[in-house]
Amino acid sequence: MAAPTTTVQTMNSLTDTLLKPIYANSQGMDSVSADSGTLQDYLLNFMEKEVGSDLKSLKNVGHLLEKLREENSVLEEQVLTDASSVPPKVSAALSAAEEASCSVEDLLQREALVSKRLQQHLQDAQPWMDKLDQTLHKVNTIERHVKYLRCLQHIEELSAAVQQCLMTSSVWEAIRAVDSMAALDAGLNQSGCSNLQGFLQETLHFWHKIIKDRLTTDFEKILIQLHWPFIAPPIQTLTPTANGQEISSQLELLVSQLLALQNSDDLISQRALASCQVVPAIQPASPAPPPSQAPPLCLPIQIMLLPLSKRFRYHFYGNRQTNTLSKPEWYLTQVLMWIGNSKTFLEERIQPILDRSGATTSAMVELCRGLLSLVQEKVASDASRLLYDDALFCHLVEEVLQFEKELRGNHSFPAVLPGLLHLLLEDAILQKWLTVEKKMAVEKMDAMLSSEGAWSSQYKDISDMDELKAPDCAETFMTLLQVITERYRSLPCPSAQLKFLGLQRELVDDFRIRLTQVMKEESRCPLGARYCAILNAVNYISTILGDWGDNVFFLQLQQAAVSLGEEGVLGGLGVMEVGRLASLEGSLFEGLLALLDRLKGDMMGRLLEWTMREITEKVRPYGQDRWLSLPPQQDQSTMTLSSSACPMMLCVRDRLLNLHQVLSFSLFQMAWQGLAERLDNVLYQEVVLSNHFSEGGAAQLQFDMTRNLFPLFGHYCKRPENFFKHVKEACILLSLSVGSAILLRNLLKDSMEEEARGGAAAAAGDPPPESALNELGVYCLAPCDVLILLNLRASWPGQ
Repeated sequence: MAAPTTTVQTMNSLTDTLLKPIYANSQGMDSVSADSGTLQDYLLNFMEKEVGSDLKSLKNVGHLLEKLREENSVLEEQVLTDASSVPPKVSAALSAAEEASCSVEDLLQREALVSKRLQQHLQDAQPWMDKLDQTLHKVNTIERHVKYLRCLQHIEELSAAVQQCLMTSSVWEAIRAVDSMAALDAGLNQSGCSNLQGFLQETLHFWHKIIKDRLTTDFEKILIQLHWPFIAPPIQTLTPTANGQEISSQLELLVSQLLALQNSDDLISQRALASCQVVPAIQPASPAPPPSQAPPLCLPIQIMLLPLSKRFRYHFYGNRQTNTLSKPEWYLTQVLMWIGNSKTFLEERIQPILDRSGATTSAMVELCRGLLSLVQEKVASDASRLLYDDALFCHLVEEVLQFEKELRGNHSFPAVLPGLLHLLLEDAILQKWLTVEKKMAVEKMDAMLSSEGAWSSQYKDISDMDELKAPDCAETFMTLLQVITERYRSLPCPSAQLKFLGLQRELVDDFRIRLTQVMKEESRCPLGARYCAILNAVNYISTILGDWGDNVFFLQLQQAAVSLGEEGVLGGLGVMEVGRLASLEGSLFEGLLALLDRLKGDMMGRLLEWTMREITEKVRPYGQDRWLSLPPQQDQSTMTLSSSACPMMLCVRDRLLNLHQVLSFSLFQMAWQGLAERLDNVLYQEVVLSNHFSEGGAAQLQFDMTRNLFPLFGHYCKRPENFFKHVKEACILLSLSVGSAILLRNLLKDSMEEEARGGAAAAAGDPPPESALNELGVYCLAPCDVLILLNLRASWPGQ
């Protein structure tokens, strides 16, 4: 143990010896400190490296100490000298600094001299620079002039080429030259040569008009020979014309040339549209975005539309008798007829030429677009004039919707292209539409509720179709809502559709309030036909709204309402309710359904209450029978219904038949089940618990219930006794044999005494009382109630 102790002491003294000089010179050993982190870490690393874990290597400690002292002395000699002298390295550094300072001063003097010479040179060269700049400017100006003149010369050459081609009837070459002009015009759009561009545009327009007019004239002649336009349905000729092949060739040539002229025609049309377009000072915010700017019509179709446009404006503008605000169907039907009459010609004659020319347009769609532009202008003009005439405005909307339906359905007009519906989404027109819809709906509600057959079903004589037994007013009202849905279903704007949905919800709530008012007037006689008809109406509306909540169209509107944040539809809903709507867990009709279900529940409760009031009066004489003195069953030849039960049975039968006739299937299911539950409680309280029963009385009660009362409800379910649980189980307990009754009573008493003493039920192995009751078919009554019923038995031994 002495050797290790001595070694440790030696190490400690060595550590102190090394630490002092290293700490004293730590300011000059930044690299060592930076590498090792701390002085202590450096020392430990140094000892690990030099000594290691071998204790025998401690004999080299003396040499190591001597080496460190020598290094320390060398470092001190490099820094410390006599007090009167400067250290050698410091002196060398000062000398180097003085030399560098002298070099810098010399460089500064040379830099100033060079800078002065450079400024003088620049001043001497400035006149030459100015002359060179003027020369370059002149060269650039001349170059621009040359390019300008070359461009002008090119325009004149193109113009001359067009003229020469037209003189030699080289229409294709003339069209190519005009296309070159159009390309040049497009390239000059960003230049500042307004005069040159104006000259080019005038030249382009001049030659384009000449070529277009020539082609138009020739094309119109061909169309006349082909009997275009088809005002009436075309007649199929059995014998082809003599020059049919020549006409077809000319038609294809002219259509191809007109298609080749399309680019320059589009350019001129767009420039004319841009120059004539006037932006209004105040643009009203429209609920629907305007339809995207469609490309110009195909040039051959534009020419084919000219005679139709003339006819349209001739008949439906000005003082013509056919131009009347009350008959929008005249021009709408006329346009549809033109489209239908032209379909065969376009598909058989024009479309193949377009396909061979590489055009991607449809001749039929182009014709529809052209005719639609005429109709859109006319409808917009008429709609603004009918804002103060509800009847004519409503008629216009109906005709526009019918036109849109036929255009999209019968003529397959693409849905991506605008029709007429976007005209109805202007703020003033849309608001007027909503107002008229509400006004007419309210008027129809007043009329349908005040009609003589408002509360009778039109299908009352057809049992297969009258499951809901909806009165005429409710069915008419839901048809009205369905018609409103069909009208706004095709609108291209979800925001506008949601406004109509809000109107429908408002109308449903208004109709519910009206039904509530009528119900209060009829509540004095809930068993009457009108009261039940109101209940059927509420159930019918609730059923239809529930189906609408699962309809794809209304689910899409629900998603749109959540994404758009429509306050008119989502107003008053919390974050959780909106989240449920977004996840399609709820529906937009949940609030209305809750109000309708509450009204239906109140009415059903009042109906059952009045029914039970009458039945209860018939039950009282039955409960006052002498159940204690009735003879046993074996003493009677046959069991018959108690005479006091006959009025009750007849009343129950009559009420069930009446409710089955006047209530819908679902409501009647609720009614007879609710009636059975209430009757079960009344019989249990008024008959069973209010009497003591002999063996014969218990048998008579069981016979009356199982053979007479329960079968009355057996017409509507397979096991009616399950809806009379108290009475059924009471009959079981009262009809038990004496031995079974004694055993059951003892078991229940022992169990209750054990519970009263706070024990842990019966002894191990004994069944619980509920198990014994379940074996007898008693599941509803509690053990304490069973004891009460057993005590109502009169046939106990010793009594």
